[in-house]
Amino acid sequence: MQLLTERIYAQPQQTGFRVLVDRVWPRGIKKVDAHLDLWAKTIAPSTELRKWFNHDPEKFTEFKQRYLAELSTNPDWPAFRDTLQTQSQPIILLYGAKDEHNNQAVVLKDALTNAH
Repeated sequence: MQLLTERIYAQPQQTGFRVLVDRVWPRGIKKVDAHLDLWAKTIAPSTELRKWFNHDPEKFTEFKQRYLAELSTNPDWPAFRDTLQTQSQPIILLYGAKDEHNNQAVVLKDALTNAH
């Protein structure tokens, strides 16, 4: 399974199975223009965790731990993993955050890579 992360506001760099992994729809993006295959809002960090993190890079290590803990108890996580594993094309995890290195898509990519 080839996993990529990409900011939804950027011009698409790759073609593949496009999955938005934000709980909140990104501002200024029309649903028709997003070309999504899946909006995995129930897989995204909880509202409480997202607000606590507030995209603060200094909190990223703890955010990652808390988010992985949320995923481990998320009833939608196994079906989400199974859906992605059936894809023959690259999987693009889309996010809205400005920070390309400290966001939930990065955590998800690691979690999916290590789930094998």
